[in-house]
Amino acid sequence: MLYSFLKRIVAILFWLGRVKVEGKENFPPEGAVILAGNHMGFWDPVVVAVFVDRQIHYMAKEELFEHVLIARFLRQLNAFPVKRGSPDRKAMKTALQILEEQKVLGIFPEGTRSKTGELSKPQHGIAMLVLKGKAPVVPVAFIGTRKIFPCAWFSPVVVRIGSPVSYDEYYDAKLSTSLLEEVSRDIMDKISVLRSS
Repeated sequence: MLYSFLKRIVAILFWLGRVKVEGKENFPPEGAVILAGNHMGFWDPVVVAVFVDRQIHYMAKEELFEHVLIARFLRQLNAFPVKRGSPDRKAMKTALQILEEQKVLGIFPEGTRSKTGELSKPQHGIAMLVLKGKAPVVPVAFIGTRKIFPCAWFSPVVVRIGSPVSYDEYYDAKLSTSLLEEVSRDIMDKISVLRSS
């Protein structure tokens, strides 16, 4: 499979680039999981996919799927399109199906890459997926991944994987803006703690 083949190739590049991954043992070996990380650079989804034993299914901005060949390539890497800036029911349905199949869903709560390196306010989509998909969240902090090559030789590139977090106390609660805000903000807070640890 293309996913597995490219994973081996890119792993060598990251090893040469001295990318350090911490907390790999925290990642659940089975079951539905939502991987949620801050978005620093283009390589973020690739870095964590290389070092986690399970395949990750990522949401990616729909603009990347406009070219037929690129879209086919991305789909072979388990990516699927999502419209940014407005609710996307099709993407939400796909994401929930992935969780229902006990797979790993990757998402960046901020919705886009940070231009400053600082954490941005999360979108409510992450909380919606957590509450509807009823899956634990694994927070991931990306540090120094804005420009991995060749910068990793001169500054540290670290990926910290946190312990799974469950929000099961909210699964049966009535969805509201305040609840979505609370859950999404809590997830970003946990990512922030990982960044500073």
